[in-house]
Amino acid sequence: MATIPVTQRGAEKLKAELHRLKTVDRPAVINAISEARAQGDLSENAEYEAAKDRQGFIEGRIAEIESKLSAAQIIDPAAVDAGGRVVFGATVELEEEASGEAVTYQIVGEDEADIKLGLINISSPIARALIGKEEGDVAQVQAPGGVKRFEIVAVHYR
Repeated sequence: MATIPVTQRGAEKLKAELHRLKTVDRPAVINAISEARAQGDLSENAEYEAAKDRQGFIEGRIAEIESKLSAAQIIDPAAVDAGGRVVFGATVELEEEASGEAVTYQIVGEDEADIKLGLINISSPIARALIGKEEGDVAQVQAPGGVKRFEIVAVHYR
């Protein structure tokens, strides 16, 4: 299995979700199934069916997180020395050439991406366009509204 890059913060977030699923959600759904069973006829018991569906989702998510954590390559962006190049974990300050709008993104793993927080997935079009570039370079990104050009103003590893 290929390794999955993840920041330390992302790994901690996954571990916290796994802990919650195992210690809170799983016991709660087991209890809900027991209560629904106690109501009698399971063939027409909507609560039982809903609890079983929820249990399937929880068990699937637990397996998914455990798989991701076992394949994770945890990267501390502060320890990266890429000589000013944009790499996984880097925080990049950009300026859109057409509008002059300044944006800042950190390139992170799939599970920790949140565009509202400025965290972009390593496999997103903008991250792919930025990887390997340096301060002063221009990255072209194919966006839904057409090609956008971003100048890399600064690259930080934090």
